[in-house]
Amino acid sequence: MSPSRKSSRSGLARDSGAGDTFTPEGPLHRSIYEQLLAEIQNGVYKPGERLPSEAILCERFQASRITVARAFQTLQREHLVTRRPGSGTYVEKPARQDSLQFGLLIPDLGTTDIFDPICQGIMRSPAARLHSLTWGHSTGHEKDLERAAEQLCQQYITQKVAGVFFAPAEFTETRGDVNRTIATRLQEAGVTVVLLDRCYERYPQRSQFDLVGIDNHRAGRLLTDHLLETGARRIVFAVRPHSAYTVDARMAGYRDALYTFDSRLSPASISGDFEDPSWVRRMIDRERPDAIICANDYTAAHLMQTLISLGIRIPEDIKMAGVDDVPYAKLLPTQLTTVRQNCAEIGAVAMAVMLDRIENPSRPVRDVLVRCELIVRASTCSNMMN
Repeated sequence: MSPSRKSSRSGLARDSGAGDTFTPEGPLHRSIYEQLLAEIQNGVYKPGERLPSEAILCERFQASRITVARAFQTLQREHLVTRRPGSGTYVEKPARQDSLQFGLLIPDLGTTDIFDPICQGIMRSPAARLHSLTWGHSTGHEKDLERAAEQLCQQYITQKVAGVFFAPAEFTETRGDVNRTIATRLQEAGVTVVLLDRCYERYPQRSQFDLVGIDNHRAGRLLTDHLLETGARRIVFAVRPHSAYTVDARMAGYRDALYTFDSRLSPASISGDFEDPSWVRRMIDRERPDAIICANDYTAAHLMQTLISLGIRIPEDIKMAGVDDVPYAKLLPTQLTTVRQNCAEIGAVAMAVMLDRIENPSRPVRDVLVRCELIVRASTCSNMMN
């Protein structure tokens, strides 16, 4: 074994095998992934060369087979290694050396908190290192947003980009028609499309494009199960008008959780101006909720401020939760319980899916779901301190 491949255990926490442990930088499997990635990029392991076996890496990193396997799976998702049954894991030979140009078509970029880190994940993905990425922006006004999205679509077609990462527009009355028009134009021009976060068709309909996001049904279920465990029984779901169809899946998870817990519990959804104190007051008097699940953290932040202005205490009077775990979720007057989605990972996986679709256009259409997790904070637990 050459000196560059000697066992190195410094900086890694010992893994008992019961599950991933954490280093100062994050989960152990991520640390293993990053070290193997660096060695591949530095030429320690060259294209076509076999990596050490899982058993050897378990000994090197003092980790369980499950943890090492998770590191391998991340490398494999990014098309950096391939696993051959009965033979081992090999560094991938670059599938193509030509540089491709991709476009970002995200009407909500700059106005929705999840898309900036998703874009960073796309750009920082090891799979993107040979390629270029371009994007545009809109003013944020409804008609300007839709017009800018259509113009950007035509710009990408004219530039003959290889693919477009498309996050369908939301919060407009005509979003369905605009999104379908954009998707049709790209498809007719032969541009590969990968959807980010959401589909533009209402469930159970499905577009013909790959989609990378989270399991939104599970997110709604996680939040509702948690609130039921805290004793809440009159849980309502708050959603902004004309939201993306991902919210429908979150609401379905919410309804399923209520029914599974007690079929007599009635689901209720509310939609309106969450910054209007008079409207919120009427809603509270009508619904009398003891907990509110918001479709996302943005909605939760505005509604929380309004509830506090009305003298309603969070969580003593009403518990609250959201989805996304945006940076300001911990900075609200009461820290927000939420479901965290790993936006950077969504971006990295989206790039891998894009390149795989270009190389294998006949593959079945896929939903690729990145793991999400419940983050419990003070907005649902009165015994937690901000």
